[in-house]
Amino acid sequence: MKRGSAPTMKDVAREAGVALGTVSKVFNNGSVGEEYRQRVLEAAKRLGYQVNSYARGLKTNRTYAVAVVLPNIINPFFSVLAQNLCQALTKRGYRMFLSITDFDPEAEQRYIHMAQQNQVDGIIGLTYNPDLQVADKVPFVSFDRYVSPDVPCVASDNFGGGQLAAKKLVELGCKRLLFLRIGSTVAGESDKRRDGFEAFCRGMGVEHDTLYLRDSDGYGPFRDFLQAHIHQGRLDYDGIFCCTDVLTLEIQKMLSELEVHVPQDVQLIGFDGTAIHMGREPDCSTIVQPIPLLAETCVDILLKEDKSDLPSLICLPVSYAPGGTTRDGA
Repeated sequence: MKRGSAPTMKDVAREAGVALGTVSKVFNNGSVGEEYRQRVLEAAKRLGYQVNSYARGLKTNRTYAVAVVLPNIINPFFSVLAQNLCQALTKRGYRMFLSITDFDPEAEQRYIHMAQQNQVDGIIGLTYNPDLQVADKVPFVSFDRYVSPDVPCVASDNFGGGQLAAKKLVELGCKRLLFLRIGSTVAGESDKRRDGFEAFCRGMGVEHDTLYLRDSDGYGPFRDFLQAHIHQGRLDYDGIFCCTDVLTLEIQKMLSELEVHVPQDVQLIGFDGTAIHMGREPDCSTIVQPIPLLAETCVDILLKEDKSDLPSLICLPVSYAPGGTTRDGA
């Protein structure tokens, strides 16, 4: 390599002791053994080699850019998902363009059109527009929401998670259960959390109720409901499954204000497990979504050349993690 000149792929191949074609496969996401991949990446790092995305794009007719559409990044789950999507794309040599819609269906459609006009190589979106239009020429992967038979959807096993939450509460001694949910009126995979919860309760003959609120209702009706179900200082329910960890912590706060103690009087389980993926102990007992795996799966499917054999729904397993809101984690 000449002094002062930028390193080339030939320089990387020489440094790594591999063929030039191997280096090309590594930086173009080709099939190559992990040992060779690591040798190439380490050699590139030592030399300070960087892929010329523009030149690579001209050769491959790609932009090496992917648009990600999310409602917000204030919600911990969305922020951790965005972080993992960015890492998964960067690892494959792609840039991520993030669009925040604030749950606005019209904004979602605008961002989709903008992404298509900027000729991205694909779109990953968590959307709330039941009439979303996506051009066939742009690969699209939906997260947690059905768009059409031709658009693959990646989600956690929400039904199984609902069953698992109810099962854990019963195993922990709960006799009468409650499911609480607040969210969009647009149907999505997360609705199956209630379905799984109710299926387990019916199958085991467990007393249960559900309260389903729209986002526009706010948290107020939850407090009214809980207060109306306190008799002689005791809540009518001894186990509550909340649709998210965020809601679980809100319900815990409300119960404390109503002098109902968690987990002594009532045990709570949430859904998401984002604290764990942020390297912290869980804030509450929770059904954990495999966020890194969800992100990797979305990216793998989006960049897959042949999608003809893909199912319309790719469902990934969840797990349970005890926290301070159940007796096994207190």
